[in-house]
Amino acid sequence: MDQSNRYAALHLKEEELIAGGKHILCAYKMKPKAGYGYLEAAAHFAAESSTGTNVEVSTTDEFTKGVDALVYKIDEATEEMRIAYPIDLFDRNVTDGRMMIVSFLTLTIGNNQGMGDIEYAKMYDFYVPERAIQLFDGPSKDISDLWRILGRPVKDGGYISGTIIKPKLGLRPEPFARAAYEFWLGGDFIKNDEPQGNQVFAPMKKVMPLVYDAMKRAMDETGQAKIFSANITADDHYEMIARGEYILEAFGPDADKVAFLVDGYVGGPGMVTTARRCFPNQYLHYHRAGHGAVTSPQSKRGYTAYVLAKMSRLQGASGIHVGTMGYGKMEGEKDDRAIAYIIERDEYQGPAYPQKWYGMKPTTPIISGGMNALRLPGFFENLGHGNVINTAGGGSYGHIDSPAAGAISLRQAYDCWKAKADPIEWAKQHKEFARAFESFPFDADKLYPGWRDKLKGHK
Repeated sequence: MDQSNRYAALHLKEEELIAGGKHILCAYKMKPKAGYGYLEAAAHFAAESSTGTNVEVSTTDEFTKGVDALVYKIDEATEEMRIAYPIDLFDRNVTDGRMMIVSFLTLTIGNNQGMGDIEYAKMYDFYVPERAIQLFDGPSKDISDLWRILGRPVKDGGYISGTIIKPKLGLRPEPFARAAYEFWLGGDFIKNDEPQGNQVFAPMKKVMPLVYDAMKRAMDETGQAKIFSANITADDHYEMIARGEYILEAFGPDADKVAFLVDGYVGGPGMVTTARRCFPNQYLHYHRAGHGAVTSPQSKRGYTAYVLAKMSRLQGASGIHVGTMGYGKMEGEKDDRAIAYIIERDEYQGPAYPQKWYGMKPTTPIISGGMNALRLPGFFENLGHGNVINTAGGGSYGHIDSPAAGAISLRQAYDCWKAKADPIEWAKQHKEFARAFESFPFDADKLYPGWRDKLKGHK
């Protein structure tokens, strides 16, 4: 059934929809299945995403038609489809009237992903009006809170050198805590890897007191604050709260130095919001493992990594992994920096829409996945700043001297970029950075040809 008379309004102007402030706008790359017209399929998509179905129903009235989602732009040649969703369509909390990402996804990425007349449809951007921004939680903590703990300026406090305990699974409590201590002698931030939680060989109630003891010893020896991001991911709301409360109790007077990691893609928006609302005094670390199932360029359905990051800020993530933009081991390209910019800036022009955040706290880009000191200068140059958290697992524990030396080499790489220095010349004056060349010779050969001759006598 062709529903384009009701669910398409191609006369609508995008700038007027934005100025009106009463719609959430979504941009998709959509292709109908063979035999279906583009506008017909787009209108069916909008109907299924809002008030319609595939037949006329007797219960529809004029009010219902007033909250239809409307296709307002199509371009079959570029597979462009844009839809305006009235803000009143979206579910609100009974308890406080606020908006929820669950409802946003239910409508905009819901049954429409399995429709028989749609070959594929992938959201690549969306626009949120000011009123909707006001109704989402947003972050309660941001990177400035970590800089304050670390004794840094709260504006442009710079690079936070971090790691992931390696191996990601298989360490018992004592070796785990020892690995944390060895890194903290040189670095700032340690996160649980996403599978680490409460395994039978490493029960949380034995691991956490040992990690806190390691933190205290490292702080005493270095005179510097340290931060631990503890994984509270769980299927159950009550289990998450129990884990969080236990961890805060274990760290006691240094509980402000604890972030909470949630595996937000596999756990879903409910997990992120549970952590955000139950623990508003903790930095909320959104790990996005599994997101590639829908965000990867190979996937033609779902949504992009840019959309995922943007949603994370609305939900209240203090930081989210944004990939390595082609500089690490994970899938990505240099222009993925847009994923970082949309979450950290108060205003940004995305691939389809401009977005103002109206003072909502920023979400920190967290850089992880195959990074080491040799790759960082190019990464910072591409991104344009170093106000990020970098969790380099192999880049720390793979350093030829020690995890602490690996952590120091990361900081020295940031200082090298900030000083606009030549990395080879910088290495001659910075031992840990120089030893990173020997620690990661494959990267050194690729990035700095001839480094062996140039660094002779500077080990």
